[in-house]
Amino acid sequence: MINKDILIRKVEEAIEYGKGRKFIQSIDLQVVFKGLDPKSPEARFRDVVYLPKGLGKKPVICVVADGEMALKAKEAADLLITREEIQSIDKKKAKKIASQCDWLLVKVDLMGVVGRVLGPALGPRGKAPIPVPANADIIAQINYYRSATRLRNKEQPFVSCRVGTENMRPEDLAENIVAILNYLENKIKMPLEQFVNYIVIKTTMGPPVRVDLR
Repeated sequence: MINKDILIRKVEEAIEYGKGRKFIQSIDLQVVFKGLDPKSPEARFRDVVYLPKGLGKKPVICVVADGEMALKAKEAADLLITREEIQSIDKKKAKKIASQCDWLLVKVDLMGVVGRVLGPALGPRGKAPIPVPANADIIAQINYYRSATRLRNKEQPFVSCRVGTENMRPEDLAENIVAILNYLENKIKMPLEQFVNYIVIKTTMGPPVRVDLR
């Protein structure tokens, strides 16, 4: 595992090297593999990981639901789409929703119509709708995805994700990175040293900072 003090220092370097932009930049993580076949199931990622310190900015959560779930989601979600509304969405509006929403939580029995109506717009953006069981606590689901990130790749020898923003404490960003690395170890069922070559931390517009395993 990477020494956490070194990780904090490298996060600070990435923020320092990337500063000076007129917007709050994201902090991105890339984990470069070694010895893994990029086409093997364990090296393919479309995973969601909870970040203990959050993302640093509020993602837009959209919910497609009806009945009691819709009533509960109305106050907590950024956008609620009812069963009736989803039926009347055209291609232009579907693209707008796909662009606007970071996460789309869908009551499970509405997944079919959501896939048909919004799927063509969501797919190219890597935003697959997330099924929610009818008896699930939708408020808890919304809160979970407020602090979640996507791990993804396309048969590449690395995986990338967002771990926060440059205005977060370096210690908190380091804790989020550790959560990602722990997730990878648990999924691949090997110590990091056996399948990770190095990691890269960078701001949206800044240069990459390499971190070697210790």
